Amino acid sequence: MKKITFSKEEKAATIARLQRYFADELDQTLGTLPAEFLLDFFTAEIGPYYYNQGLRDAHAALMSKMEDFGEAIYLLEKEPTKS
Repeated sequence: MKKITFSKEEKAATIARLQRYFADELDQTLGTLPAEFLLDFFTAEIGPYYYNQGLRDAHAALMSKMEDFGEAIYLLEKEPTKS
């Protein structure tokens, strides 16, 4: 599996969200470096579960559309004329 990475802006925004969550919900201050370590932990240890679920969801959606295509093709079939 390819390593999950974030752009500099995405990482900064996510760290800010973590810090806000800790302040609002846990009444604790989370510094930038600990928040970055926590994000790295979540990304490495928990991220693959979300990534894999996303792949399963995409696969299910694709298979559903493929069934629709199969049905559409079947409906296009022509009966040969009988002599």
